Amino acid sequence: MKVIIRQPRRREVAIQGGRQVSDIMKELQLNPENFIAIQGRVLLTRDAFVKDDETIEILSAISGGA
Repeated sequence: MKVIIRQPRRREVAIQGGRQVSDIMKELQLNPENFIAIQGRVLLTRDAFVKDDETIEILSAISGGA
């Protein structure tokens, strides 16, 4: 699968085989509390399964306020 990580720079990683979003984040050493995964325009849950031939994006979850 292709994983596009934006944190804030963009990088692409190829991972062999399908797996759950939580396992992908663990393998990439990303804290799931600080990142979200999307596929197209769909937000993926941590237990969502991503197939080997799919692409996802992992984005930094930013919160703020005044």
